[in-house]
Amino acid sequence: TTTTTTTTENTLSLAMIGVKKETGGALEDSHLVKGVAFKKTFSYAGFECQPKSFDDARVLALNVELELRAERDNAELRIKDPKQYQAFVDAEWKIIYDKLDACVAVGAHVVLSKKAIGDLATQYFADRGVFCAGRVVDDDMRRVCAATGAKVQSSVSKLDASVLGKCAKFEERQVGKERYNFFTGCAHARTATIILRGGGEHFIDEADRSLHDAIMITRRTLRSNRVVAGGGAIEMELSKHLRAHARTIGGKQQLIVGAFAKALEAIPRQLALNAGFDPTDMLNQLRQQHAHDDARGAWFGIDIDNEVVADNYAAHVWEPVLVKRNALQAATEAACVVLSIDETIKAQRAQADGSA
Repeated sequence: TTTTTTTTENTLSLAMIGVKKETGGALEDSHLVKGVAFKKTFSYAGFECQPKSFDDARVLALNVELELRAERDNAELRIKDPKQYQAFVDAEWKIIYDKLDACVAVGAHVVLSKKAIGDLATQYFADRGVFCAGRVVDDDMRRVCAATGAKVQSSVSKLDASVLGKCAKFEERQVGKERYNFFTGCAHARTATIILRGGGEHFIDEADRSLHDAIMITRRTLRSNRVVAGGGAIEMELSKHLRAHARTIGGKQQLIVGAFAKALEAIPRQLALNAGFDPTDMLNQLRQQHAHDDARGAWFGIDIDNEVVADNYAAHVWEPVLVKRNALQAATEAACVVLSIDETIKAQRAQADGSA
């Protein structure tokens, strides 16, 4: 059981879903990448000479700086012979070239690093037909590793093929005004990237929030494993049973249960209003379907696409039981808090002279 739970948590991790926003085009131009895609990072001279596409690419992920470090302003070096200074310079160049040689020798086609890859390394890789990208964001690097199976290395010493990731296709493509790096056909693909397009930033942000809500409700459904029909179906069915139960109760409690049943109809009514339908007509049709003694009308809700009431369970319009239960419980508690208030006091507006 523990293994299954851990696997489910890792599979449903939100960190494995990347959402990239690119202004321009229409919302219909948005697309899903079954793999990883991220915006081209900062590059130096020589980058355009690098190949931008590989089949069966091998990916090397690093957390190593591949550039010559600038000398510190307050650094002091005491030498007795000018040749000694040249020896220090040659040693520094040898260190960087040994790192670059190791990256190429391991057989990598794509070299990614969380830290900077300088102009020397960029030109070095270009001359040898290797693509490189430095300053890759940590979230993107994690998704690349999860998709390709690459292992981030903090050192280039003793590199071997086991640390390399693999993907069927790597390419750099234009998306809107920016260029993106795509890793697709990944054998360990547990990641996905959604590139959102739209005419403005506010429009894309709203699409991102709607997409996040859809992802979260799907994630919750996979976790809870129990669903009910949506579109106001479950609210109408609960309302029917509560109305029937209210008639078996004597006293004022009958009115309370009846009011609760009526309040549940606010959900399908609001759905009809939001869709531009006649809420009175829709509610009457729903009451008719749910009035059957058998269970054939229990899952009938509003079908927004066809402007009718239909079996939403058969149409795969589902909502998690856990979400519905929590929503009803929270609404009931809020109503009880409001009803428990006996009296309210309203302070008078302050006078111009400051007196109450």
